[in-house]
Amino acid sequence: MSRGKKLDIFIGADIDDSWSEIQTPRKTKVSNEILEPQKHFLLFKKEKRRGKTVTLVGEFQLPKEDAVTLLKLLKKKLGCGGSYKENFMEFQGELKDKLRNLLINEGFRFRIGH
Repeated sequence: MSRGKKLDIFIGADIDDSWSEIQTPRKTKVSNEILEPQKHFLLFKKEKRRGKTVTLVGEFQLPKEDAVTLLKLLKKKLGCGGSYKENFMEFQGELKDKLRNLLINEGFRFRIGH
């Protein structure tokens, strides 16, 4: 039994190896300079991850050990979870106002409007 004829359709697309990866320089430069808290200008970002709000604070220019101890202190005072990734601290929940007060008490400053 025949189920029909096979159609051989050629669209005429020409596929060659002209694909190339575009290498663009990073727009922001990552500084390895370590600053004291008074010289930081932090900002807030808010993201949604799996339907939950995450508050990001950064960019911190501290040694990793100092940043992790500061993170532990803030998490304990706020009663929430969080992590330290790529010089930003991530906190679970919308905690902008509480975080601002705690970080100002620690000697950090914020950009205007944040």
